[in-house]
Amino acid sequence: MQKVLIVGGGKGGAALLRTLSDVEFIEVIGIVDLLPSAPAIGEAKRRGIATGTDMNSFLELMPDVVIEVTGDSTVYDQINSSKSKKTLLVSGDTANLMVQLVEEKESWFQAWIQRQKELEAIIDSTHDGMIAVNARGEITILNASAEKMLKVHRTELIGMPLREVVGHTRLEEVLRTGESELNQTFQLPSGTEIVTNRVPVKNHEGKVMGAVAVFREVSELQHFIQKIMDLEDMKSYLQAIIDSSDDAISVVDVNGIGLLINPAYTRLTGLQPEEVIGKPAEVDISEGAESMHMKVLRTRQVVRGVQMEVGPHRRDVIVNVAPIILQGELKGSVAIVHDTSELKQLTQDLERARSIIRKLEAKYTFDDIIGESEQMQIAMQLAKQAADTRATVLLRGESGTGKELFAHAIHNASNRKYNQFIRVNCAALSESLLESELFGYEEGAFTGAKRGGKKGLFEEASGGTIFLDEIGELQPSIQAKLLRVLQEREVIRVGGTKSIPVDVRVIAATNVFLERAMEEKKFREDLFFRLNVFPIMIPPLRQRDGDLELLAIHLIRKFNQEYGRNVRAISPEGIQLLSQYLFPGNVRELENFLGRAMIHMTVQEQKLAPEHLPKFEFQRNQVDYVVKEELVDDLNRPLKNYLTDAENRYVTQIYQACGQNKTQTAKQLGISIRSLYYKLERAGIT
Repeated sequence: MQKVLIVGGGKGGAALLRTLSDVEFIEVIGIVDLLPSAPAIGEAKRRGIATGTDMNSFLELMPDVVIEVTGDSTVYDQINSSKSKKTLLVSGDTANLMVQLVEEKESWFQAWIQRQKELEAIIDSTHDGMIAVNARGEITILNASAEKMLKVHRTELIGMPLREVVGHTRLEEVLRTGESELNQTFQLPSGTEIVTNRVPVKNHEGKVMGAVAVFREVSELQHFIQKIMDLEDMKSYLQAIIDSSDDAISVVDVNGIGLLINPAYTRLTGLQPEEVIGKPAEVDISEGAESMHMKVLRTRQVVRGVQMEVGPHRRDVIVNVAPIILQGELKGSVAIVHDTSELKQLTQDLERARSIIRKLEAKYTFDDIIGESEQMQIAMQLAKQAADTRATVLLRGESGTGKELFAHAIHNASNRKYNQFIRVNCAALSESLLESELFGYEEGAFTGAKRGGKKGLFEEASGGTIFLDEIGELQPSIQAKLLRVLQEREVIRVGGTKSIPVDVRVIAATNVFLERAMEEKKFREDLFFRLNVFPIMIPPLRQRDGDLELLAIHLIRKFNQEYGRNVRAISPEGIQLLSQYLFPGNVRELENFLGRAMIHMTVQEQKLAPEHLPKFEFQRNQVDYVVKEELVDDLNRPLKNYLTDAENRYVTQIYQACGQNKTQTAKQLGISIRSLYYKLERAGIT
């Protein structure tokens, strides 16, 4: 019994369900469709067949065949990637074609069985009239059809001479000559016109033992001829369907002799019908030394998804071959050969489309964020919580810590992930250009304005997410407009007066100490509070205990692909050397550092060691060196002046090492923000 799953509950799926349900060796295990009202869903429920919207639960049942009738290439690819290797995936058109082929074969087989039964029970099963006589011309057999045509009771005629029943009969002549008389017309006493065949019955010695006349009304024969013509028409129709299939089809009988191929098969393999039909399957598709058809006939098992090259042009194809089994008896096998060149082209087109889409959408997820340190885990946990809300997010951290990576991940984990993700660098554009890009403009708003105006990025991102990087660099005029977007959820284009509603999630990022910017009146306090609804602090690399090695390994793998290297690991000494550096540029600087190291490595080198790393002076060693030099050169200076200058240099060094981030600098020095401002001002840093 072959288990079949039908994906697609439309009219095609319903028709296929009705057809397959009547085939003895097929069990339909389920119908899958997203619409509960689909025709096939109702049909399946009436037949007691399982239904559902999730095809994966049915694929777990390991069906022998999955028939995809939605016509959607995406659904076809999804099934193909999720199904078991043993499951045969066929399209609806191919399935219908195969069902019709099986039904045709089954019909002819049943006709053959019927004829055998007619020979065994000839009197009551045949539609032809039949009369048999012995050597003396006496009736020994007269079937029901003959009884009806003669309009007599057969029980009264058995044993009577035939000439007394029908008058003149040519059966007596057949008894005398021992020769057959075929397709003779004759008129019965009832007036019925018949066509009859008269043949002698001989024993093994050739002696005539009797004779048999088989006859049929001319009108019935004409009806039979019409049926034959109808069957020929149906055969032609079926052949036309097979011939119109884009998939190549090949059928052989139980002995492996070719029965039929379609034009697609000839186009794909280069084999002409005369080279296949009536010939052993060895000339057909083969894998190695064995024909695929012969393998299926030998094992009676389906062969699925075999990739091979066929034809004079060595076309890449996928071959599926299945045995044809009728009422438990092997009758042959059928092969469906699918040209994958078109699929490859479609795949390439799809990848190009995806590449274009990836430029417009978020690229990264939380899986792309590398880090197991406690500080990083806290940041990621907060980001995941933020993804579940509509709240505005403010990402804070030094340059190179991965703020944009977090923005991508938050968008991709939110319910807006299928909509736009637009990144804007607020520091990269002039004030006027940034304003028109963010909020759009109306026709005639300024010289060179596009005719008809233009949507702004907030409108483009409606339904999705807009990421405002370097938010601390916004000019006051744009800050006011941004505040309106956050408060009212609407924008007014440059040169316009109409409010346009927008549904956009805002994620902002900065490495600027916004609290100081507010004190200096460079950043609006009300905008800060609107942005700071869900703040997330992303730690610098020097505070991420244990993450340095994980990041180094990840970056090495990346550069292996980019630079064609084969580095498998970084030595413990290399990790120790890296850990002594503060990395003021954070992960971005680490990436640059390792990239420079691997460029100069050879393909044969598999371990990154200290000698490969660029030479540098460690931050704390630099500070120590400065202090020692001052002690040597300025022994005659007053202690107070020396200590002040040394402190200024030390604070400056740490400030630069922290990427000019005052919060991190204060934390590194162990002093308050207020004290840091004083010390920076004394050191000449404003």
